[in-house]
Amino acid sequence: MADAVAATGTRAIIVSRTNPETPDSGVRISPESAGLAPGSGGLGGRSASGGFGAGIEVEIADAGDPATAGRLLDRYDPDAVVLVAGAVPPMAPLQEQTWETFSVNWHADVRIAFEWLRAALVRPLRPGSRMIVVSSGAALNGSPLSGGYAGAKATQRLITGYAQGEAERAGLDLTFTAVLPRLTPLTTLGQVGVRAYADRAGLPADEYARGMGEPLTPEQAGAAVVELLRADAATIAPAYLLTSAGLTVTSDSPGRSRKPVPSTS
Repeated sequence: MADAVAATGTRAIIVSRTNPETPDSGVRISPESAGLAPGSGGLGGRSASGGFGAGIEVEIADAGDPATAGRLLDRYDPDAVVLVAGAVPPMAPLQEQTWETFSVNWHADVRIAFEWLRAALVRPLRPGSRMIVVSSGAALNGSPLSGGYAGAKATQRLITGYAQGEAERAGLDLTFTAVLPRLTPLTTLGQVGVRAYADRAGLPADEYARGMGEPLTPEQAGAAVVELLRADAATIAPAYLLTSAGLTVTSDSPGRSRKPVPSTS
């Protein structure tokens, strides 16, 4: 997603708790990271290499730390924030989960969304800014082998809507929306899920993945984010399902009712 944003000529900042230039950090997948598209803010990020294109910088920080969001929003003064944040859930049926494994995504995914949404309102972001929270299609359909993951992703979607409502009550010219990507075998997170559900169905992982239909690619996800960043704020809906076919408006979540984003393809 950062590559897609940077390709538009926008300076992009990746916030990651670990070094995204190392193979095991998984920042391209989403472990506790946030992307900022700064406007007039000053420099301060560390230049990234190793898989990232020009115009992308990296901040090593814990996105779930309550101080991180406010500090980085002050430093960069972004006009767009994209949260692609969370942990890979422990895969097991309900009876094999513990509360510790079941609640992993509540302590990571929900906390990060809460801290950044709250900071965007308290600071607040400058007028005309927008924030995209990347949730999951599991928020709509559930995910019986991933513990509290689906509930955590549903909560991300809900509190994004709450943030929109609070922005309107305060007279802030801010736009918040949630994007719910369908499970795809083309990310590490998706591969973990596909293997678990394939095992449950007694199928090879590649056969199970083929049965899911055309997979959503990282490039398509990046293009969808850019589409929302470029769209007229008045046309942006509270939440979208994202598949390989593109963005589809979901039923309204809390927040103002908006029209579907017009296609730019």
